[in-house]
Amino acid sequence: MKIKKDEIISKVLQKHPETAEVFQEFGMHCLGCPTATGESIEQAAQVHGLDLEELMSALNKKI
Repeated sequence: MKIKKDEIISKVLQKHPETAEVFQEFGMHCLGCPTATGESIEQAAQVHGLDLEELMSALNKKI
């Protein structure tokens, strides 16, 4: 099952803890902060100025 861009980061981390490494490689270091519990991958990519497609590809390769 693929990870989708509208999934909440904390939920992805619960299901796939190995993705923490990918988030951190992309500069998303605050995985335990309150924002991560309610923010989708798409929203976080926007805030961090990341290429969403590149992030999604890396996350899905990891799982």
